[in-house]
Amino acid sequence: MKKSELKNMLKPLIKECIKEVVFEEGVLSGLISEVLKGTSGIEAQPRETINENLIVERQKAQEDYKEKINETKKKMLDAIGNESYNGVNLFEGTEPLRRAGSAGPPSPPNPLENYAPEDAGVDISSLFSSKWKNLV
Repeated sequence: MKKSELKNMLKPLIKECIKEVVFEEGVLSGLISEVLKGTSGIEAQPRETINENLIVERQKAQEDYKEKINETKKKMLDAIGNESYNGVNLFEGTEPLRRAGSAGPPSPPNPLENYAPEDAGVDISSLFSSKWKNLV
């Protein structure tokens, strides 16, 4: 067997073995994380860990925001006086403004500006009934 024939036979096998080791066994990801550690001094974290950390941070920020709003409401009620308005909580069921006005030039109008993001809107599923299909 000639050297060129052996080379033509072995080259695809070796290439396939290298791809398998690099991609399927995670050698490439390990290599990349080691390079990142060496160049930046920051330890690379798996994507799942980063996503979980972001979710936890967002939840904590939302809780802190709600707590701050409740403190502000309580301070305002204390400043008004609990005896005022016959002990009625003036801020019960209220939510903070989603967007405050600006001192700069007016921005173009947004048609959904006055609607809450959690508002489901109007149900139009009945428009596409069998009668509608006959008309179209």
